[in-house]
Amino acid sequence: MAAAARSAGCRAAAVESLTPLRRRNASPSSSQEESDLHPSHRLAAFAVVSMLITPGFAAAQLAPDTLAKIRAAKQIDVAYSTDSPPFSFTGDGKRPAGDSIELCQRVIAHLGRVAGVPELKTNWIAGCVAQRIEMVRSGKVQLECGNTSVTLARLAHVDFSVLVFLDGGAILVRDGSPIHAFADLAGWTVGVEGGTTPGPRLLELLRERSVEARVERVKDGSDGLARLGADSVDALAGDRIELFGLAAHAPDPRAFTLLPEDLSVELIAFAVPRNDAAFHVEVDRALSEVYRSGDIESIFRQWLGAYGRPNGLVAALYILNAIPR
Repeated sequence: MAAAARSAGCRAAAVESLTPLRRRNASPSSSQEESDLHPSHRLAAFAVVSMLITPGFAAAQLAPDTLAKIRAAKQIDVAYSTDSPPFSFTGDGKRPAGDSIELCQRVIAHLGRVAGVPELKTNWIAGCVAQRIEMVRSGKVQLECGNTSVTLARLAHVDFSVLVFLDGGAILVRDGSPIHAFADLAGWTVGVEGGTTPGPRLLELLRERSVEARVERVKDGSDGLARLGADSVDALAGDRIELFGLAAHAPDPRAFTLLPEDLSVELIAFAVPRNDAAFHVEVDRALSEVYRSGDIESIFRQWLGAYGRPNGLVAALYILNAIPR
């Protein structure tokens, strides 16, 4: 509605700006001259005015109204990851669980109040990161709750909420492996999930450091861990906290160890539909309230406490994204 109002205002301004010009140039015979304009001239003038006003009108028509869709359906469709502990995974009773899921539930409750549907039903849809981004882009879901990194490539298709975590790319190996540092990957096979941000960074670092390692794509984190445990791959690349969580949920967590070096910095946020400012601001409003209220401390302690306290960068992230009302 706001975009439509702005478009209407622009159209009115365009008409007002053209009208005085015609009046200033008017003469007793000008009205007759106007009526005698060649049809092709009239068509050209109409085309110029249309070019001025149509883009804004088209943008207003194409902008999604996600809140209206949620209000009409009385439900929200949310994409999540089944195998990204401790952020998003399948927990007890086969229900979504994790740090990101907890934050998303706060967001969903807020969206229900804003949409006038306090008992908003949530339809959880599982998918890998590439599938989740596509679901948001296509409108199949209205919100994505996982451990998705913000990238410029993804911003071409979706928008992102304020940041919810700061992670780094890392390498997981079997305990007792001869691989102790990145350079030791030479001659070995590294698994990485397709469509994730650590993958391109891994390939870039291998080229930069002239490390000749074989890189194989794995289906997802669980598949990668299973292949690492079965000696099908010799190392597994991914987000550090996610790799830690996968190892912690393995039958024998002590069978794996993380290399100390970070491959990349991962800015984690929730994907939302592009060009829907009204919906975007409500998602950010809900997350900012969690940060401002201090509730983020108990959420972090519940899902990430086993990995230690938040470091300085993560603590700063929560403070900087506690946007004032």
